[in-house]
Amino acid sequence: MLPSPSPYASRVAVHEQELAGFGTVRVLPLDAAADAAVVHRWVSEERAAFWGMNDLTPEQVAETYAYMDTLDTHHAYLVVKDGAPVAVFQTYDPGADRVSECYDVEPGDIGVHLLLAPAGPEGTRPGWTAALAGALVAYVLLGLGRKRIVVDPDVGNEKAIARFLKQGFTAGPAVVLPEVDLPDVYLPEKKAQLAFLGREVAFPA
Repeated sequence: MLPSPSPYASRVAVHEQELAGFGTVRVLPLDAAADAAVVHRWVSEERAAFWGMNDLTPEQVAETYAYMDTLDTHHAYLVVKDGAPVAVFQTYDPGADRVSECYDVEPGDIGVHLLLAPAGPEGTRPGWTAALAGALVAYVLLGLGRKRIVVDPDVGNEKAIARFLKQGFTAGPAVVLPEVDLPDVYLPEKKAQLAFLGREVAFPA
């Protein structure tokens, strides 16, 4: 009996990359309705507390990403490896984000957020996260032609900070991202550790 095709196979990817010894990574525009259930499972876990969506219902998760889909400056993606969802990836224009109040935005900058799915039955695998992140960095810096990535993990999220630094990011200042209180979105004040990755570092000539 042939295996069932992945429900993501028919969706158009903005980036697809086959990595030797790892698998095929596809970056799909996140479908707020179709992907809400799987994303809600991930963001509801305690380990995802820094993502800021622990208490949301599946409907609220869908509403959040439906709103993001109306923006020209912020984009959300579902990352699929070999047909299975493995991460939520978000990109944004730092100049249109609260992070712009905390550092001097340069032309070609792009901000990213990454939430990994929980490890499967086989547990954590050495090099797995680095390989996945490498494909996403290639999409942003080469596919989108951006010059530098900025990340702003919570200062308490030591695991994420260590992961970025291991990936080649350079630590910037620790800052306080201001509260955002708008009709469609609320973000509490956040103490963040900025870090940067230039294209010349990720892909040296």
